Amino acid sequence: MLYTQEHHELQRSVKKFIDTEINPYVDEWEAAEIFPAHELFKKMGDAGFLGINKPQEYGGMGLDYSFQLAFVEALGDVNCGGVPMAIGVQTDMATPALARFGSDELRKEFLAPTIAGDFVCSIGVSEPGAGSDVASIKTFAKKDGDDYVITGTKMWITSGTQSDWICLLANTSEGAAHKNKSLICVPMKTKGVSVAKKLKKLGMWSSDTAQLYFDEVRVPQRYRIGEEGMGFTYQMQQFQEERLYAAAQWTVLDRILRETIAYTRERQAFGQSILDNQYVHFRLAELKTEIEALRALVHDAAAKRVAGEDVTLLASMAKLKAGRLGREVADGCLQFWGGMGYVWESNVSRLLRDVRLSSIGGGADEVMLGIISKYMGTLPRKS
Repeated sequence: MLYTQEHHELQRSVKKFIDTEINPYVDEWEAAEIFPAHELFKKMGDAGFLGINKPQEYGGMGLDYSFQLAFVEALGDVNCGGVPMAIGVQTDMATPALARFGSDELRKEFLAPTIAGDFVCSIGVSEPGAGSDVASIKTFAKKDGDDYVITGTKMWITSGTQSDWICLLANTSEGAAHKNKSLICVPMKTKGVSVAKKLKKLGMWSSDTAQLYFDEVRVPQRYRIGEEGMGFTYQMQQFQEERLYAAAQWTVLDRILRETIAYTRERQAFGQSILDNQYVHFRLAELKTEIEALRALVHDAAAKRVAGEDVTLLASMAKLKAGRLGREVADGCLQFWGGMGYVWESNVSRLLRDVRLSSIGGGADEVMLGIISKYMGTLPRKS
């Protein structure tokens, strides 16, 4: 995909914002295990960053996906993974289905203030007994007059202690698992919604993550996104956005690689710089080649998405590659930092902790492999 001057201008604006509004506070937010989402997202909304490819009538820019890709790649300059992850929930994980299938009334009530940064949102799919196996969720929304009454539990909810509303996937009938689910916009201040606990994680510390309870939560049926029973399909489409978002942050790996080159060039051992060792600069060359291959895969998928093509296969491949390469880059680079890389506050050790989620969240590696196998026609035939 070829970027225009407008794409580069957007990236420069995003990076300037990161330098002034995010990176100076990252260490503080990491230590607190939370960042001020309302404050930061309002600033981002005012700058137009939360609705780049969303409809103009709801406050978005109405640009094609290539500009959203440019935005996500620029987020690679953020010195942690938690903040970009929460931004991604706001732009690419909790709102695509609402923007595409929601009623005009629903989009005015939930999408517009989310794009403006007045609302913080979450995506509610996973449960204690259903992560990648989305079809197995137990949360149920029972019809009662013009309302849904929702009961269940959601787990690993990004921004769960701060969000104003959640895009919730729930069973709305007793039918087949792929046809009995709906996506529902649920205000978090509704009676019966509670934060069970804030979860302490291995990485992504600056992003708060929660377990939520829904105890007879009553919301109007008009809060449903699109058609009843289409929630599984809508969520699978949202997953493609999420997986491309995750893979588009290949720029984080490239940044850490550049930092490692600079450090090993200056670090001396046995009378020469670490970088002067052939194994070191060859290994870094291998990692750079792998990062470039990931970049090309992401841009190919994005170009096809802009053209209106189905990118399920490429998005799954890109996410699989990003998760595995992220671990490889983080571990390989940390080795060359030596003891300094093992220090908790270093960027490379933070990457090692943060990037591990990439092979789990949004569909585990094994799920990506299953999707790829399905498209290849190599899955075992059912008897």
